[in-house]
Amino acid sequence: MVTVAGAVLAAGAGSRMGVPKGELVVGGQRLVDRAVRVLRAAGCEPVIAVVRVGVAVSGAEPVPNPDPERGMRSSLAIAVEAAADATALVVLLADMPGVTEAGVRAVVAAWRPGRITVARYGSSRGHPTVMEPARWRAAIAAAGADEGARAYLAVPTDLDVPADLAAWREH
Repeated sequence: MVTVAGAVLAAGAGSRMGVPKGELVVGGQRLVDRAVRVLRAAGCEPVIAVVRVGVAVSGAEPVPNPDPERGMRSSLAIAVEAAADATALVVLLADMPGVTEAGVRAVVAAWRPGRITVARYGSSRGHPTVMEPARWRAAIAAAGADEGARAYLAVPTDLDVPADLAAWREH
């Protein structure tokens, strides 16, 4: 049986934004909750949310990163281990409110065992990304401290600084 887990990475401090990005409210909803809802609606099961210690998340298995200052790689490693029994893992960053249920469904539908499937935005690659846990482990081994699978991805519109958030809200 094929199981496709979903993971939201939302443990970052948001130092450039000034607040943890998963806690930002866009369109009346925290970004972490929105990402969980999108993964669940797209059929991912289980849905894991890697969060800062003490952050509650509804609709997902919250997995705290006890030391998020180690960077994104640490959160990705936690997500991969939490999804170790899944056939594949969809990873979505909390700070990408433009990713839709349809987008996640399309990437999951295109995925095949042994392959890496990455969303495309025009000519750019980005999130969500689907791989088997073993491939995610290989990506983690090659990553810098504040990278996920950066060598495999080009990330479209993410929210890093207050101006990014303002531009997104205007969009």
